[in-house]
Amino acid sequence: MSEQEIHECECALCQDEAAHPEQELHHQMNLLISRMDEQQRRWYAAVEAKRYGHGGIKLVVQITGLDEKTIRRGMRELDEQLAGRPQERVRLPGGGRRRTEKKARP
Repeated sequence: MSEQEIHECECALCQDEAAHPEQELHHQMNLLISRMDEQQRRWYAAVEAKRYGHGGIKLVVQITGLDEKTIRRGMRELDEQLAGRPQERVRLPGGGRRRTEKKARP
């Protein structure tokens, strides 16, 4: 598995020339996210968005570069206590690309 590129925060505080205490936190959030699989990223972003409260989704989108729909999906899954999410795999059975031999037509 290749390491994902580390996103650079796009929030107003990090874009400002002056240093602020949140810059290192935002960098560490993105470093951590770069090592997670897709569902872990979604759930972590959802937790952070909830922690920030009102406007949290928008801020986490700017910090992480994840899509708003992804974060909302993570929130929904967490609200459902991860019901239906497999513990031993990232995707649900049948998810992902089809095998090459199934794609080829005779």
